[in-house]
Amino acid sequence: MADPSDFRVCDFHTHTYHSDGELGPAELAQRARRNGYAYLGITDHSDQSNLANTVAAAVAAAGPLSRAYPGFRVIPGTELTHVPPSQIPSLIAQARTLGARVVVVHGESPVEPVEPGTNRAAIEGGCDILAHPGFLTEEEALLAAAGGVRLELSARGGHSLANGHVARLALRAGACLVVDSDAHAPGDLLTPDFRRKTALGAGLSEEEYARILRESLELASRLCGEGAAGA
Repeated sequence: MADPSDFRVCDFHTHTYHSDGELGPAELAQRARRNGYAYLGITDHSDQSNLANTVAAAVAAAGPLSRAYPGFRVIPGTELTHVPPSQIPSLIAQARTLGARVVVVHGESPVEPVEPGTNRAAIEGGCDILAHPGFLTEEEALLAAAGGVRLELSARGGHSLANGHVARLALRAGACLVVDSDAHAPGDLLTPDFRRKTALGAGLSEEEYARILRESLELASRLCGEGAAGA
């Protein structure tokens, strides 16, 4: 019998039209619910210029949408994107002060010119999730494990090219993994089946994938200030 968590998607990394996504928060939430989401992180792209605005928009949407739909929660957050590494720790702290429940940092993806040193700065700065960290180093994976930073397996084309490498290093180091959509459009949202294929395609076993599901529900519950997952 399938674990009930198999059918409850936790996706910590999505975008709305408050950055470069196609949908507003309400429509994104509605479409996510139809795909089986239990938790939806809204994490629009931010830097020094717009952090306050993107976090405020996510916070403003999260409460009303979470209250409207029983069993579904929106987690307000941000994705710090192409920020100089030296400025990442202070912006992580600022994002939390502004009300971000989940702070994602745009990692050193193999398909974008992200500044070297971004992965390490994000981990040492204490972000929640390092998105699509590309050619992550073994030392960075160990630092993520020690600091409780989740490493992302991305379902997004291009970013997903290094998923196998990230999964191998994370498992070796004992770092936690998440599977996120990095959704910018309706068709990018996860389904339970595609989430599973993304994880297994990165080389994870069914047992390792099941652990990711449990850990993701625990993280989502904690970020929402809940007791037990799904409470």
